[in-house]
Amino acid sequence: MPRPSRNIDVALLRAGRQLYPAAGVQGLSVRSVAERAGVNLGMFHYHFRSKDAFVRALLTEMYNGMFGDLTLAAGDARPVEALRNALLVLARFARDNRRALRRILLDALDDEPVAREFISTNMPRHVRVILGLVKAGQRSGGLRKLPPTQALAFAAGAVAAPILLGTLITEHRDSPDAVRRAFERSVLTDPALAQRVDLVIAALCKPRGAKS
Repeated sequence: MPRPSRNIDVALLRAGRQLYPAAGVQGLSVRSVAERAGVNLGMFHYHFRSKDAFVRALLTEMYNGMFGDLTLAAGDARPVEALRNALLVLARFARDNRRALRRILLDALDDEPVAREFISTNMPRHVRVILGLVKAGQRSGGLRKLPPTQALAFAAGAVAAPILLGTLITEHRDSPDAVRRAFERSVLTDPALAQRVDLVIAALCKPRGAKS
């Protein structure tokens, strides 16, 4: 018996990406995903077996696409430029998937095993990449000699925290439209992300003439 088309997998995952941020693991139903994808319920069970397996596949697909881009960015032979490019990849990923990432954090706080597993499995992967780039930049003489974890915390606070704040403001039902538009324009656009990343790199770079 031939296997059903892989396009069904794609349609189901696309539907899951649309529904998960609002529903979370608890609120996401197999039936709603199948209906949104326009396929029968049996096809969902054929491809994914269970809701947890589906959510796991959904989150893994989302993350692995970013991690592939991150790996390419980190491959630049110039450590400081590689760090800049890697931070841009992470910033755009956080911005483009901010609603899903917010939901993952909420699900993890609710002790949802799939969300906790996703965070514990994947967060160390990109953290290791950024720490490795910071260390390489320090060895090359381009970055200040400070604890790499301090550099990581500074970068996360400058680049990612405004995305979280912007999401909370733009998603809040009582936020005025003018405030939403201002945050989207000044915090969440590509130029805004690049500006914050450049500020981070400027702060981490060793001043000219400095010995340490």
